[in-house]
Amino acid sequence: MSNNISAIKTTLSWTTILLMLPCMYAHAQWQGKFEQMDDLLPTPNSYRSADGSPGPEYWQQKADYTIRVTLDDKNQKIIGEETITYFNNSPTSLNYLWLQLDQNVRAENNINQLTRQATLERGMTTFEAVTELGGFEYEGGYNIKSVTDASGNPMKYLINRTMMKLPLDHPLKSGDSISFNISWEYNIYDRLMIRGRGGYEYFPDDDNYIYTIAQWYPRMCAYDDAVGWQNKQFIENGEFALEFGDFDVQITVPSDHIVAATGLLQNSNAVLSTTQQERLQKALSSYDKAQLIVTEKEANENEKSKATTTKTWHFQAEDVRDFAFASSRKFIWDAQMVDLGDNQVMAMSYYPKEANPLWEDHSTKAIKNTLQLFSEKLFTYPYPVAISVSSADHGMEYPMISFNGGRPSKKGRYSNEEKNTLVDVVIHEIGHNYFPMIVNSDEKLYEWMDEGITTFFELLTKQKYYPKDPHWGDAKSMSFYMAVNEFRERPPMTNPENLTLSSVSSYGQPSAALEVLRNVVMDPDLFDFAIKEYANRWKFKRPKPADFFRTMEDASAVDLDWFWRGWFYSSDAVDISIEDVEWYRLESSEFAKSSNLNKHQLPQLPQQWVIKDTPKSAYKEFENRVDDKAIRNTLAQKHLYEITFINVGGLVSPIVLEITYTDNEKELITIPAEIWRFNEYAVRKAFILDKEIKKLQLDPKQQTGDSFKENNVYPR
Repeated sequence: MSNNISAIKTTLSWTTILLMLPCMYAHAQWQGKFEQMDDLLPTPNSYRSADGSPGPEYWQQKADYTIRVTLDDKNQKIIGEETITYFNNSPTSLNYLWLQLDQNVRAENNINQLTRQATLERGMTTFEAVTELGGFEYEGGYNIKSVTDASGNPMKYLINRTMMKLPLDHPLKSGDSISFNISWEYNIYDRLMIRGRGGYEYFPDDDNYIYTIAQWYPRMCAYDDAVGWQNKQFIENGEFALEFGDFDVQITVPSDHIVAATGLLQNSNAVLSTTQQERLQKALSSYDKAQLIVTEKEANENEKSKATTTKTWHFQAEDVRDFAFASSRKFIWDAQMVDLGDNQVMAMSYYPKEANPLWEDHSTKAIKNTLQLFSEKLFTYPYPVAISVSSADHGMEYPMISFNGGRPSKKGRYSNEEKNTLVDVVIHEIGHNYFPMIVNSDEKLYEWMDEGITTFFELLTKQKYYPKDPHWGDAKSMSFYMAVNEFRERPPMTNPENLTLSSVSSYGQPSAALEVLRNVVMDPDLFDFAIKEYANRWKFKRPKPADFFRTMEDASAVDLDWFWRGWFYSSDAVDISIEDVEWYRLESSEFAKSSNLNKHQLPQLPQQWVIKDTPKSAYKEFENRVDDKAIRNTLAQKHLYEITFINVGGLVSPIVLEITYTDNEKELITIPAEIWRFNEYAVRKAFILDKEIKKLQLDPKQQTGDSFKENNVYPR
């Protein structure tokens, strides 16, 4: 386009330039909110394509595990040995391997303990003093008893807090594999005192335990094309980066225990009674109602037994990135099948009598609803089982199994709020099978990629199957948090170890962002197609944020760089103000003599708007002409409004404007966020309307997450 100054002067009259000035001034420094994100995203390559899909040379490692573990119910200890077979599919030779030792996060002088901040507040309870300040006895961390090669020869190793390095005698070349053995043990911790992801819950009334065992075996660190070895220390908030593999796990427990675990049980005839086997077989054809495999009466009898003999439960799981299990003699167990078309899945719940009847009524049903919604929106759940285990004040996910809180009162009654608490956590943790257990994002670096996306699909599940129950993670529920700077202090792209309030930055804000993206920026059909494309491109692979951002744009044909910058890289809030309204008429019996002087009130009379006949020079080379009189006559019947919008919160957003006319009819107008591209702080827009305005309302259905509602209404 020509930048000839004389042409610009000819095109723009001084009147036009003066009218543009309010949108040209800068109340705040221009921040480039609509610039492309080339400065933030990695350059595409042969491993990760520019469209967000895995590149033609994409690769990832594989780690298989054969594990034998004993649960010591008398001393609350895990004793295990494993064989790891590691496949180097990378193009690089490896001189050493790194493993994660997650239990060392509770070893003496760990980073979490040394850097934990706590204050000595007057009036603290004894429980707060002990748990906040660490005033209790617990010897945590792994005791690594041996590391040997496939022939049983000792291997050198170096432990660096929660990481263990294995130097190799010979480089592990691309395409080769290596097997080695590790023997270890550690003390299981009391979850009342240490709010970790595994541990035990003690029941003093019957002197029993529920064990939820997680991060319990030395695991291979992830090694990928973006960061190499992901050996960032585990401090507790940033969770996991893991490789897919196959697991063969034998779990030895007291013979009166029931075990739930990742994978399929291989020896039901050796660990279940004949009656239990028959019930389990019946559950395989039960699609409408859960069948009890272990009844509450039987669980009550188990509580009293305290067996001195043991049984070994054998599980196998293919193509999973982790393995967890739960064990207790207190478990009631129910199961039912879920028909997903391409896969038949057994949904199962394990819970003590203290969780009934709430769990029997709602846990397995919530699993079923979750699998159906996620399978519909993303891809069919690929595993054979999905499990929910009752664990007090808990919410944690692993492949095929999750540990969930939610209990009724002591008398067995439960409110709708208590039901909702259980349903929420079950949906969320079962949903994590998709993100990150299958769409295998790096939780150590980008917590929002699993927590935020899962919270969003939890929201969709609640809206479909529990429409009358309260829900969280939509734009409406997040508007309060977005209004308070302390709640949104750090953006979602912040490393999880550095987040001050991850419930907002990693869960609520990204979920609300996706809801805004789906319902306001795009439309549901376009959004659903794009995010399904992302999930299917990256299932059983390891995506990065750039892969998500690029896929969503590639599959929707919507430039969203402004959206990612605002919602994921900044702590800005959506807060748009209707700052001023001017009313004009071409012809009227009475005009206001000046502009609206009564701030934030609609003008009582219109101002006169005069338009002149178009001069011949304006047409330049065109021979045809507009009909000045006809245009003037048409506009004379209209109400002309000029509305000024101010971006107070800083996050550029679509403007959803509801106009109420004097006859009380309403009209909803959605203005794309690109209206802010010339001025990120203030814009003025003219509206040619058939009727006079009575009231203006921004974001009437709270779809954009606008955080300050008082300035959304005009007149105030």
